[in-house]
Amino acid sequence: MSDSISTDSTTESFVPSITPNVASVTTEHTSRNAENLEVNGTTTGLEARGVHAWFDKHHALEDVSIHFPQNTVTGLIGPSGCGKSTFLRLLNRMHEFIPKSAMAGEVLFNGEDMYASHVNATDIRTRIGMVFQKPNPFPAMTIGENVLAGPKLAKKKVENPDDLLEECLTRAGLWKEVKDRLKAQGSSLSGGQQQRLCIARALALKPEVLLLDEPCSALDPGSTLRVEETIVQLSQSMTIVIVTHNMQQASRVSDYCAFFLSDGGPGRLIEADLTTNMFSNPKDERTANYVQGRFG
Repeated sequence: MSDSISTDSTTESFVPSITPNVASVTTEHTSRNAENLEVNGTTTGLEARGVHAWFDKHHALEDVSIHFPQNTVTGLIGPSGCGKSTFLRLLNRMHEFIPKSAMAGEVLFNGEDMYASHVNATDIRTRIGMVFQKPNPFPAMTIGENVLAGPKLAKKKVENPDDLLEECLTRAGLWKEVKDRLKAQGSSLSGGQQQRLCIARALALKPEVLLLDEPCSALDPGSTLRVEETIVQLSQSMTIVIVTHNMQQASRVSDYCAFFLSDGGPGRLIEADLTTNMFSNPKDERTANYVQGRFG
């Protein structure tokens, strides 16, 4: 992983008001309601059914069921240690990379259990991309090489690399800032630019779902704004699930929120609803206490 170095322009040198900018690119969807999160046996999209997770003998996550509506952003919120990131890794089989990890339950993707023995895990990770907490561009690669690394490693033929490069960087909100220095090292970018570069790299595989694990936790407010704008714009054409500890961020970018909590035992899904309902009228008192800052 490479640390943030510096930016060579003024694009990330100020601290703007975030809320109006992000709101300006959202689209109203009158059909959205809490029922969309219920497990419904659909043959499309992403859905978890009765999911448990363990690390050796430690039971980390218990009986989580939720459906992720297509072309929406769902925020996973809750205090540290409640299983949010563990659950996120279960959604594209990254969990199984951890030694002595195990899971139970089903994670359905387009109606098929991704943990079934015949399912190719690499194919799942191609179709369900992931961006991690700390920006991690490949340090020995240029900006352009970083974006195209995914298809190359997956041995997928790209008909027109230049077009794919511009498309992914544009969708990640980075093209205008780097189009004249695509041969510069990816590590030469600022922290916020590096994170958007990692998003562009994930997009090069044309995923149907994008998982984001606290993507803005190490970024300044200006960089956070740009990543949030990218998330909202991408959600118009793909499903996004984001882990965040920032309640303001959850309220800005997510259509739905799912609140996780541990009482000392395994993490559980306490409540999931429209984000507006979660912040204005949650059903569970523990949710209200958390989103209002009384703990966590």
